Amino acid sequence: MRSLVALPSVIGLVLLLLWAPLQAQERQVPASQAQVRLSFAPVVRAVVPAVVNIQTSRDVAGANRPFLNDPLLEFFFGQNRGRAPAERRVENSLGSGVILRGDGVVVTNNHVIEGADQITVILSDRRSFQAELLSRDERADLAFLKIDPGNETLPTLQLASSDALEVGDLVLAVGNPFGIGQTVTSGIVSATNRSAEGLERDVSFIQTDAAINPGNSGGALVDLDGQLVGINTAIFSRSGGSIGIGFAIPADLVRVRLQGAVSGNQEISRPWLGADLQSVDVGIAESLGMQSPRGVLVGRIWPDSAAAEARLLTGDVILSVDGAPVDDPASFGYRMALRPLGTPASLVVLRREEQIHLDVPRAAAPERPAPDLTTFGPEDALGGATVANMSPGFNERHGLDPFDTGVVVVEVRRRSRAAYMNLEVGDVIVGIDGREVRSVDELEEALPRRGRPFGLAVKSGGRLYQFRVTG
Repeated sequence: MRSLVALPSVIGLVLLLLWAPLQAQERQVPASQAQVRLSFAPVVRAVVPAVVNIQTSRDVAGANRPFLNDPLLEFFFGQNRGRAPAERRVENSLGSGVILRGDGVVVTNNHVIEGADQITVILSDRRSFQAELLSRDERADLAFLKIDPGNETLPTLQLASSDALEVGDLVLAVGNPFGIGQTVTSGIVSATNRSAEGLERDVSFIQTDAAINPGNSGGALVDLDGQLVGINTAIFSRSGGSIGIGFAIPADLVRVRLQGAVSGNQEISRPWLGADLQSVDVGIAESLGMQSPRGVLVGRIWPDSAAAEARLLTGDVILSVDGAPVDDPASFGYRMALRPLGTPASLVVLRREEQIHLDVPRAAAPERPAPDLTTFGPEDALGGATVANMSPGFNERHGLDPFDTGVVVVEVRRRSRAAYMNLEVGDVIVGIDGREVRSVDELEEALPRRGRPFGLAVKSGGRLYQFRVTG
């Protein structure tokens, strides 16, 4: 009886000894349906050390005693007696970032560090470093920081080719949302080459359903090899929380901007085609004899621009840039930005139902004429206004229509003569007393002395306004 009782115990011990090594085996990334019960842990372990938390602070003016800002007190004691003195307070924000170089170069979103007086980078092991800003690209929402790790080589993520991504690929979003510690979410690539109203220009985003929350901004989107395919930047949500529609800046654009940042180029220069572009819709496709809508339609062309040099014509349809199809102005700008200035871009163009190949130089928008920033003093007819000459380069940097010309208002001082005229930043002064104004010099020549009435013609919000300014 003893031997019969011992036999199951021996068998159980043998099974346990056989099972233990299986349990001790290193987990692997799921590669098939049969392996779905395996874990993403190996990828996460490799990625997390290179994902950092970013904390920023800035001083802002504010009143810490709002009950003193009382109309009744102002009535009895005067406007200033009842008003609390402005005091300084510190505003903090949180975000994520990714270490790209072992010497301490970190990438994050520009909106994470915008306006910051102090930037702190906190590593996954909780060590913190003060960071300096190397470079930023506001339009692509990218910023590059530098921390000093001494003689240590920091863990990094390798940049993958985002063009190799396909819809349906598994991806992981890694960040530090709300400062609660490292967080990982999984999902798939929902779309590539995505653009949408409200998102940055000149970027074709990766769309994913991996949960991205505000604190994840600047964090990593990685593939199952642990390589960086994108920088998480935005979510589409009315509530501010993730609903499965997130966007990441492709790694290919990060690579280009990184090269500029480490070479010391703080100013980002983009290739400028010098032509108006619009997506081809069904109506345009039918009018051009196209079987289906694709490409971007060329409109106005700026003289002496890259488009003019390449002999693009109004009505041409650009189908691809360097072999990659383009379907909207954002994707065109993105493809042009993936190579440095001075290198030609190879375009496939549809012209009169025939495909032709054109080489277009990548060149920055010219700043001709020079801005000539001018501020008018209190004794001038436009006292308190700062104006500048418009040019394609100036307009590009300030988000204005690149084709606009003339003199633009760039600043209006409060309670100044210009403010009482209701001049606003972005207004374009086009005429004085019926005389056309095309430059700051012409404006200064046309303006009368203060005290004399004059007629002022201003373009504002796409409309032309003419009014009389009294002395």
